[in-house]
Amino acid sequence: MHWSDAHRWANAGGALLVAIFGWRAGCDRFDALAWFAAWPLTQLGLLAQPALLHYGGLSGVLHAGLVVAAISLCQREQGPRRVLAALVLAGVALKVALEQPWQGPLQRMPGWDIAIAPAAHASGAVMGALCGLGAAAWRRSRPRLQGGAP
Repeated sequence: MHWSDAHRWANAGGALLVAIFGWRAGCDRFDALAWFAAWPLTQLGLLAQPALLHYGGLSGVLHAGLVVAAISLCQREQGPRRVLAALVLAGVALKVALEQPWQGPLQRMPGWDIAIAPAAHASGAVMGALCGLGAAAWRRSRPRLQGGAP
């Protein structure tokens, strides 16, 4: 459910960008499972904001997916691609901090026709980080098969 057409289109655009980033980052089945696990956990994280009576959209889950992909890229790459992934993680952390999710359940932002729920973004980022780190640990623990395929 989305609260307006602008909200729906923003989430559709965000989903496209996360998909492109994940594809270019070379995300694998471990990352896909991490994002899948982060989806319901992101919603559970909203319980930390009991004054949030309802929520609609994908923004929390999109934050989770972006963080999972960036952690994967940090783990598997060196050089400029690792720096890019670290910058993405820092950018998400800065965005969440600037949104100040501790200030209340909903916030009006200039240019938006709906109130946003910063707790969803924070929850998605945290759950994405936890699940992404879990995927990275799981990937490292798996023995390489013949021919180098994971």
